[in-house]
Amino acid sequence: MRAFRLAYDGRPFSGFQRQPSVPTVEDALFDALDSLDVFNRDTDSKPSGYAAAGRTDAGVSALRQTVGFECPSWCTPRALNSELPTSVRAWASADVQSGFHATHDALQRTYTYYLYGPELDMNRLNTAAEILSGKHDFHNFTSDDDGTTRKLSITLEFDDPFITARITADGFPRSLIRRLMSALRGVGSESMTIETLTGLLNTVPQTGPDGIPTASPEPLILTRVTYPDATFRIDNRAINSLKSVFTHRYQRCLTQARVAEHIVSKSGSDQN
Repeated sequence: MRAFRLAYDGRPFSGFQRQPSVPTVEDALFDALDSLDVFNRDTDSKPSGYAAAGRTDAGVSALRQTVGFECPSWCTPRALNSELPTSVRAWASADVQSGFHATHDALQRTYTYYLYGPELDMNRLNTAAEILSGKHDFHNFTSDDDGTTRKLSITLEFDDPFITARITADGFPRSLIRRLMSALRGVGSESMTIETLTGLLNTVPQTGPDGIPTASPEPLILTRVTYPDATFRIDNRAINSLKSVFTHRYQRCLTQARVAEHIVSKSGSDQN
């Protein structure tokens, strides 16, 4: 039994979990494992013992998504990368006990969200983060009916022009983090009062115009998953491949941002 750390660019995918007729990270992984003869997609729905730490939404990326399954000793991160698309990179592995379950055995999960907000009030944001941290029933922040009571922590760091939010819990109901980020932005921009935010943690359901919309998925990353008895070994060649892929993405995004900046700065003028 082996567990793997996966990093991926979530933008080309309709989420992590398999869905019919749309590209997902899990489908890309299963295609790679089928090509390596680790399992047969024609006869099996998933590899033996398979489970994943999280089900990230469409557009959400990951640094330490974790999957576990039965596989031969030669199945290494670099072997997986030979069949995975470049937008998905395996980079570390751990031999784990039989019965390891990547979902149920995870002690904590941490997501990082980058709020673009040079105009946001940091004092109000910190107050909002303190209110939302701790054990609450977050039913007004998710479409799930069950498992809505969670104990979580939110820490904020100002890295001009971004606010880096780190959210940690043992698990998260559907869309919880993105709605929390939407609420934080509302408080930081003063379009939502502290009293309104506090009210969202009470037992009265908030729907329609009083409900919380989901923030954009692209700034969200699954950054850490913690297990009690798994020691991951980094594959240096796989890390180099990962860095190459994401450096190229970084350069491409910077170029696109520069083009947008030029259009904004030069609009309204007949000068180049």
